[in-house]
Amino acid sequence: MAKEGSLEEIGGGEARKKPRVSEAVEEKLELKENQVSKGEARVSSQAEMQRYLVAVEYIGTHFAGFQKQNECRTVQGCLEAAFNKFVGQSVSSSASSRTDTGVHALKNVCHVDVIRTSKRKPGEVLSPHDPEVVKRAVNHFLQKDAGDLVVVGVRCVAPDFHARFKAKERTYLYRIISVNGIASIFEKDRAWHVTENLNISAMRAACQVLVGHHDFSSFRAAGCQANSPMRTLDELHVCEVPLWPYLPSIGPNSFCEIKGSTSTIPIQDGKVTDEGWGSENENHHTRNVELGILINKKKDQSANRGSLLDGYTDKSSRCYVVTTRARSFLYHQVRLMVGTLKAVGSGSLTVRDVQEILDARSITKVPPMAPACGLYLADVKYDFDE
Repeated sequence: MAKEGSLEEIGGGEARKKPRVSEAVEEKLELKENQVSKGEARVSSQAEMQRYLVAVEYIGTHFAGFQKQNECRTVQGCLEAAFNKFVGQSVSSSASSRTDTGVHALKNVCHVDVIRTSKRKPGEVLSPHDPEVVKRAVNHFLQKDAGDLVVVGVRCVAPDFHARFKAKERTYLYRIISVNGIASIFEKDRAWHVTENLNISAMRAACQVLVGHHDFSSFRAAGCQANSPMRTLDELHVCEVPLWPYLPSIGPNSFCEIKGSTSTIPIQDGKVTDEGWGSENENHHTRNVELGILINKKKDQSANRGSLLDGYTDKSSRCYVVTTRARSFLYHQVRLMVGTLKAVGSGSLTVRDVQEILDARSITKVPPMAPACGLYLADVKYDFDE
């Protein structure tokens, strides 16, 4: 297991002829090897040390990946430096997923071991900090840096709880923007910009080929350290979403004013209707709280009626999100699958071609993988009752 997102593991191209083991057994073997080879730091008394599970969000553009490297700015390096300033001593961390350069995270999780000592009386061990105190203090130091990394959650766990090997499920999102022309500057390094029109129906059909338990050697990049190419893909889905940011257009009759934040939008069959506006004014304004879209409607101007997105997005651009979920992934597996789905959407490949690529068990058959900028590690789940 290793690098990219939901623990995309550092992977190789062709399948290696090794005994195939389940993912759970594989992770236990890796944990045992990790403990024997590296050895985990031991303290004189377990009561002195508190292990925290820390969830972080970051923009991956200016990080050389998650894992700490010499002379490179990494997520792990910045996080440990912030902890160091907080507790006054060096700490070590281990992540659920070692994302690559340029990959973002809505929620990556790592564990950090902290021994709280007195700053006034060196050597005196104090009771552990409350998780909320840890969150606020570490964020205080992180915000003094570039502001592209933030702690979004902290909880106390047992000393043997491992952020990587205890993870039960990882979810990735990948954003693709189909644009005919110049893409919005606000989307720079936040999505994969393509010029082709994508057939979402064909992409969804291709997703079904890959869902399930398969040998994913064709979607395993060189250098993968996983013992087996066998993986179970619990979900692979593509949908269209509104483009960000959700802002009103600028032009005649486009001035919007919010009068109250509790208004609702009358909708019937996906269209804005005249019923329920409840105002005598010529212009009616409301706010879609869920989507964050300002709606400007002139009562007697039929041209302003229609879909909630009409007039508020570039109609020549479409945004698609690929969602994939599994216990673990091979190295670059997500980006290789997205590259294949995009090829299907643009017509370069057929759904039958995807089946043939999967059956070939060779990375030489797969289209170029999608760039890192569109990938987001969205969630990592655990069973804390075990």
